[in-house]
Amino acid sequence: MSENIAAIAALPMYDWPELEDAHDVYWRALRKSLRNYRLPAPDALHRGTPDAELWQQRGLLLSQTCGLPLVRSLADSVNVIGTPAYDIDCGAGCYYSTIVVRKDFPAADLSALQGSRFTFNGHNSQSGYATLAYALRDLAGSEPYFLCRLQSGSHRQSIRNVATGVADVAAIDAVTWQIALRHEKAAQELRVLTTTEPTPGLPMICSKNKDWSTDQLHMAVVEAMATLDETTRDMLLLTGFAQTSLEDYAIIGQRFEIAQSVHM
Repeated sequence: MSENIAAIAALPMYDWPELEDAHDVYWRALRKSLRNYRLPAPDALHRGTPDAELWQQRGLLLSQTCGLPLVRSLADSVNVIGTPAYDIDCGAGCYYSTIVVRKDFPAADLSALQGSRFTFNGHNSQSGYATLAYALRDLAGSEPYFLCRLQSGSHRQSIRNVATGVADVAAIDAVTWQIALRHEKAAQELRVLTTTEPTPGLPMICSKNKDWSTDQLHMAVVEAMATLDETTRDMLLLTGFAQTSLEDYAIIGQRFEIAQSVHM
């Protein structure tokens, strides 16, 4: 490997404690497949580094990221390998957000959310922040649409914030929502108000390293997914791996430019 940089790999986006064992099984399949292509796959997944720092690592052989940071800050330092497809009733490689409220919250559509309390995982999240801002582009005016905004730090905490009444509404990506329905008791207190327009899903990336072929990385992921047992595939909601490129994510950047003008 050039410059003797140790390769690292991570799957941080849906790595809930309840799914760590399944992700480890997935990684073992990925590791074997990557090594078959003579790619320097590490023995274990890397965990614990903040996402923004992780994605900038020069030794990043494989990780999953969010489409918004991809187009805003990572485009010059990473290559897109492809995009996982999930069992969420969306086309291959795409996803959307579920707008959730408490079951007893009196709202029938987005227009009824004005003056409510919004909780979100982070400002740099496509699914938790930008997609809802874009959805409100024709409803929001010159004054803030929400009474207050509470940054939670994670989709899971946003779900808990709404369930406990700390907030009234959250945007949760469709994969996380399905995981939450299985593993987070607070999700049972919520209902889906609506869903947002689909965009390309969370891509797999690698650092720009001349020794690593994105075609080989893509095939390694495809072949690893094909070897997964049904239980692991179901736990991770995986259904395939779409061929995508940075250009496919331009729509996220375009919508973000519009979303920035929305007074949330």
